[in-house]
Amino acid sequence: MASPSSSPDPARPATMANAAFRQLRGDRSPNEFAAAVRRSAREINEQVSCDARYIGRVEAGEIRCPNYAYERVFRHMFPGLSLGDLGFAPREAVRGRRGGAPPQETYESEFEESDVLRRVFMTGGPVAIATALVSDPRRVGVNDVHAVEEAVRHIRLHDDRHGADGLFEQAGRALRTAYRLLDGGAYSQSVADGLYAGAGELAVSVGWLAHDSGRFGDARSYYAEALATARVAGDAALEAHAFCNTAFLARDAGRPHEAVRAAQAAQAAAKRLASPRLLSLLALREAGGRAGLGDRTGCERALSRAQSLFGRGPSDADPQWMTFFGEAELAGLEAQSWAALGDHRRAADSARRAVSLQDPHFTRNIALYGAELSANLAAGNRPDEAAAAGSRVLDLLGRVQSSRVRALLTTTATRLRPHHQATAVADFLGRQR
Repeated sequence: MASPSSSPDPARPATMANAAFRQLRGDRSPNEFAAAVRRSAREINEQVSCDARYIGRVEAGEIRCPNYAYERVFRHMFPGLSLGDLGFAPREAVRGRRGGAPPQETYESEFEESDVLRRVFMTGGPVAIATALVSDPRRVGVNDVHAVEEAVRHIRLHDDRHGADGLFEQAGRALRTAYRLLDGGAYSQSVADGLYAGAGELAVSVGWLAHDSGRFGDARSYYAEALATARVAGDAALEAHAFCNTAFLARDAGRPHEAVRAAQAAQAAAKRLASPRLLSLLALREAGGRAGLGDRTGCERALSRAQSLFGRGPSDADPQWMTFFGEAELAGLEAQSWAALGDHRRAADSARRAVSLQDPHFTRNIALYGAELSANLAAGNRPDEAAAAGSRVLDLLGRVQSSRVRALLTTTATRLRPHHQATAVADFLGRQR
């Protein structure tokens, strides 16, 4: 691996924070504000993959002017305000300096959801994003860090909407590209920090794609790679993320003791952060492991702790990868714990709440919660309701490709076969086959 150089670049201009945009966010966390941006985009038929990282870069002044898609969304959110009122530089000023700008300076039009980059992703996948901006592999800079971050963001966006199946191989190639950047180039310490964080998060994302596709051995390996990267970089947030997903995988793989230990290790790492929401999610991971052990008391304590921590609200310290974690996910993970304990009535109630609360952006999670609802209704001897819930999930499978969802529907079908003479059940079984 190349030795990082910590010498600053005297040619790089300092960025100025965008105080106007930060004021518009108000009391909302970056995650909550990013969700509001995505909702506004849907209202005007735009597509932007806004997340907390994007909001942070805008507020830090790294994005001096948004691309046209984001500009339309922001004008829809804040009618009557100009780009200047939003704290951005005039587009012509940004474009005017582009040719002579130092290579480390970041422009929104280059990196954030541009039409060119969107086409690159749609035709070549995340591996194309991770390589498209690497002009010289011997000199790695901020551009390359943002390219890796884009790969992570697009993988998560695709998974939120469509599920993991079909993306795993491409994402794996993107990860290998990221590690080649770390091993093959010369870069500053700040670039090294960004690459380590980006490569580690990319490893977690690839691990999740393997996990959700039923490739548990591959997932375990990628999560371990992310954990090793976190330890090398001294990145507590990445370490907590890697342990969080390891706990989830261990629960799904039938290793509940490991699930509890990994969740506890994640909580120890997360104590260095100031994010009650992260600790809430990790308590839910522990609850899942304790449910697998049949430890109802321990599970209920962990669920109660998760609720209490979640109730403290969002924080600016919430990790950027936690955009999926809201009330719907809280209810969905509660449903999984109750199901593991055999309490299918409470599991169905929690799953139904999860479906009703989920942001429409997360199509894959809507399908997952619906499949869990269907399976628990079937286990609770409510066949007509189970068939109806299962049919609603089948309606989503043209857009969602998830082995986990299909496995849950198969479980539901198995439980419903004794009731095949009921019309709703027969219709579901026919479609599910």
